[in-house]
Amino acid sequence: MAVRAVRGATQIDDDDRQQILDATTELLQAVLDKNELTADDLISVVFTATPDLRAEFPAYAARQMGIVDVPLLCAGEIDVPGAMPRVLRLLAHVETDRPRSQVKHVYLHGAAALRTDLPR
Repeated sequence: MAVRAVRGATQIDDDDRQQILDATTELLQAVLDKNELTADDLISVVFTATPDLRAEFPAYAARQMGIVDVPLLCAGEIDVPGAMPRVLRLLAHVETDRPRSQVKHVYLHGAAALRTDLPR
């Protein structure tokens, strides 16, 4: 079994606690589903948020999903002028038999514009 990294991002409308939790849950579940993974396949997950999102830690959504024994980390994105606002990102390290070329990265809502090279 190989260790792979899976990326994902989503954009929300407002710096609102429930929006952060709902969007993070949607994103993490989509990453798991599209890559045919379970929580047991997760090694660690790093979540980031743009500087305009501060109402909640995205990792708390993973804990609410029952992912309690996986190391999680939240960090802030670099405040680059002109960057897309209100974006939550994740980098999940997983155990999978998929070759790197078959890992499916997930970009939802407005964040889909960040990776126009990926199939939808």
